[in-house]
Amino acid sequence: MSELWQDGAAGVLRLPSGRLVRGRGLARPVPAGPEPGFGVYLLGHRPPETRWPARWVRWRDFWLPADRADATAALREAWQRAATERVELACLGGQGRTGTALACLAVLDGVPAENAVDFVRSHYSPRAVETPWQRRYVRSFRA
Repeated sequence: MSELWQDGAAGVLRLPSGRLVRGRGLARPVPAGPEPGFGVYLLGHRPPETRWPARWVRWRDFWLPADRADATAALREAWQRAATERVELACLGGQGRTGTALACLAVLDGVPAENAVDFVRSHYSPRAVETPWQRRYVRSFRA
């Protein structure tokens, strides 16, 4: 896939390396434009099937991933793929779990863990990363 996300499109976050990733809420309509090349879906239940490759990370609303090793592997894969593919991360609302996962991608991209939540709130959504334990998860996330 040669076409990446359009910088500035709905939900698209530019990481310091220039990688573009899209965060979104599955409860909202799919944004206009191209489909993802890869998705990571952060839900407490199996997500609907997609036409593109995807990973499901079991992650209940307002909580943390059920399996942190699986979540870390999925986020590393998403970060690597974002160099050459359209990658999307999504939960139901697109704020808490999605914001937490985007902050972890920022850490993988070189943002210090203690600054990653602020980075995502400044560049994606001021409501991203909703709970104190999600903020602690990001601060303890290691690249």
